[in-house]
Amino acid sequence: MTGQGNGTPITVVMPTYNEAANVPRMAEAVLGLPLDGLHLKIVDDSSPDGTGRIAEELAEKYNADGTGRRRMSVLHRTEKDGLGRAYTAGMTAALEEGAEYVVQMDADGSHPVEAVPRMLEAAVTSGAGLVVGSRYVEGGSLDEDWGAHRVLLSRFANRYARTILGTPIHDITAGFNLWSADTLRDVDLSSLDSAGYSFQVELKYKAVRAGHRAVEVPIRFEERTEGVSKMTLRTQLESAVVPIRLRLKRRP
Repeated sequence: MTGQGNGTPITVVMPTYNEAANVPRMAEAVLGLPLDGLHLKIVDDSSPDGTGRIAEELAEKYNADGTGRRRMSVLHRTEKDGLGRAYTAGMTAALEEGAEYVVQMDADGSHPVEAVPRMLEAAVTSGAGLVVGSRYVEGGSLDEDWGAHRVLLSRFANRYARTILGTPIHDITAGFNLWSADTLRDVDLSSLDSAGYSFQVELKYKAVRAGHRAVEVPIRFEERTEGVSKMTLRTQLESAVVPIRLRLKRRP
């Protein structure tokens, strides 16, 4: 599954906002994976630092590498209205373009690119509709540079959401996920309400509720080396409210 012979259409969707320092190395790492059917789609929210322009230049470079394949594309959005909205746009476009699997990945380098073939293999061999790159299963870990308060907050957020929603997924807030096209179509991306980081929780919850199997693959989550985090108080508050709202909707 991880060799060059694998031609399964798989698109990595990577939202960006002011990630000019990270996009070149991330594109190189993703497109260097030994997966023949791999495509990278950058979803840029009109970054003022020129991220969108840099991504276009990279796409031109990688699409002219002599393979004859369109390996990278850029989706430009005119407004910054949340991570969830950016993912919805990118994942919808990937499905329309024929992707059989879609990967969610941050542009800051916190998600280990080398884990993608392992996640794809787990999906194919298990038949799972969702593979989570998990920090909180055996073998998973967090960068030591994370402060104790961030570790506690992250673990609490996961336990909080899992308890309220009754889900078996250990890392339900994870942003590094691989989805089958069938699962995404079944959930219907256009029906999702969450605009921010809570999109991660809502999409997983609805997929499991719809009967799709989820498996977790351990990863090491790294601290970003360039740029600044996009997590705000507003997104944290939304993340606290969304599990309760989803639970209430489930009641008759």
